[in-house]
Amino acid sequence: MSASESTTTPASTAWIANQPYLLLCITAMCWAGNAIVGRLAAGHIPPVTLSFLRWAAAFLIILPFAWKHLVRDWATIRNNLGIMVLLSVTGISAFNTLQYWALEYTMALNTMLLQSAAPLIVALWSLILLGARLTLAQLLGVLLSLCGVLVILLHGDLTTLSKVEFNKGDLIFIVALAIFALYSVLTLKRPKIHGLSMAAFTFGCGALVLIPLFAWELTARPVMQLTIGNLLSLFYVAVFPSTLAFLCFNRGVQLIGANRAAPFFHMVPVFGTIMSIVFIGEHPQAFHFIGFALVLAGVFAASRKQSA
Repeated sequence: MSASESTTTPASTAWIANQPYLLLCITAMCWAGNAIVGRLAAGHIPPVTLSFLRWAAAFLIILPFAWKHLVRDWATIRNNLGIMVLLSVTGISAFNTLQYWALEYTMALNTMLLQSAAPLIVALWSLILLGARLTLAQLLGVLLSLCGVLVILLHGDLTTLSKVEFNKGDLIFIVALAIFALYSVLTLKRPKIHGLSMAAFTFGCGALVLIPLFAWELTARPVMQLTIGNLLSLFYVAVFPSTLAFLCFNRGVQLIGANRAAPFFHMVPVFGTIMSIVFIGEHPQAFHFIGFALVLAGVFAASRKQSA
């Protein structure tokens, strides 16, 4: 969304659109659910199929709301086609397909550990592309929240870290993280268009790029069965981690920048742990609360705006 959008949106919507921390928390919550659903879908829905249907459905969902903005912004999009296509390929096509592919080979613990490195990868891309360095507060916040994530994932026993074995899926996920971190930084170079125009174009273009791989996968792997479970998985990934999360994430980065938004990646395993407690019936323990406190403290420290 641009700054001028608040004049054409309801007051409640305009308020939410200017709350970056709330938007990024919503993003993290949706993406935590995506990791769970993606892992459950592994073996039932091939990765390119899941990614293509996810973004094609998200595009169709958002298109009616975005159409008038797309028409108005089309000249700007056409003049900035290179960066728009690059954003579509990195943030939509490549990252999500690789993520679902990785989840066929690796365990949740490994992906959560690797995802904790995302803020540092974002910082590296910011330095390379924008010359932006982490402040001391941001670095300390990233490290503090990383410690909190490790406490949660390792159940308070840091000695188990040495027992984690990384495999093919972990390597794929590292590549996926590097690509999405690049997308996070590149969003700061997006043209000044409406948030719905941005989402609709990248969703549609991202799905379009996947068509050749989708066609290949239909001949190379078993076709997805139309079961209730598979259809519910597709509904979730199309609505929440796609449509809702990307609108919130793009706006959050636009408001506070990639480096200050990056620590919210650490909120994904936090929300994942909460979901496992609520939906799977795990019982909260002391290490959960200690980890949550460390993550929240780190996010707060890293995302604060520096005083002049």
